[in-house]
Amino acid sequence: MGYLMLSGAIMAEVLATTAMKYSDGLSRLWPSTATIAGYLIAFALLAQTLRTVSVGTAYAIWAGAGTAVIAVIGMVFLGETATAAKVIGVLLVIAGVVVLNLGGAH
Repeated sequence: MGYLMLSGAIMAEVLATTAMKYSDGLSRLWPSTATIAGYLIAFALLAQTLRTVSVGTAYAIWAGAGTAVIAVIGMVFLGETATAAKVIGVLLVIAGVVVLNLGGAH
């Protein structure tokens, strides 16, 4: 159940960050509302996740997955350039999360 809540926290964080892009500095009502709501949901779900998943593991997965997904969204849908450095960076973030989990982050 913890990893299901963690997946929800990641999705909420990704949606909130994407909405922030459209909020124009938090000056547009609906994207700003979606940003705030998304982060509140993300943190609430992450807090619930920490009841059953270690903080190191949960935070590494949450931060790493969120960072990688947002970077890909930026490159694929938001017109950001997909340089070799960015792609390698995303792959390193993913590798770092995998290594932390294989190393027994408890």
